Amino acid sequence: MTDTTTLVDHYVAIWNERDAEQRAALIAETWTEDGAYLDPLMSGNSAAEIDAMIEGAQLQFPRHEIRKLGAIDAYNDRMRFSWELVNVDDGTRLLAGTDFATVAEDGRLSAVTGFLDE
Repeated sequence: MTDTTTLVDHYVAIWNERDAEQRAALIAETWTEDGAYLDPLMSGNSAAEIDAMIEGAQLQFPRHEIRKLGAIDAYNDRMRFSWELVNVDDGTRLLAGTDFATVAEDGRLSAVTGFLDE
């Protein structure tokens, strides 16, 4: 996977996928086995930990989804993209942030560091 738009689209899809098997398959396709995620509220240091972390976020925000905002900035093995967490019923934004990612040689995510913007 080398297309940054596809990579970020899969990343967002993982956060929104509520079926555990499908989410695990997306994680395996999108993240390296030793992938790491860190933001001010949570962290995960393997595919299993990232899956558990996302499941916890979904349980905390059951009627919300992540949406990509704006363009993706990318060069070499680095990316930056923004997102928002919105209520699916009325579109109200709860959170917004910017994530910085490192892409492994095989085109999958090896690390993501998230920052909350609002």
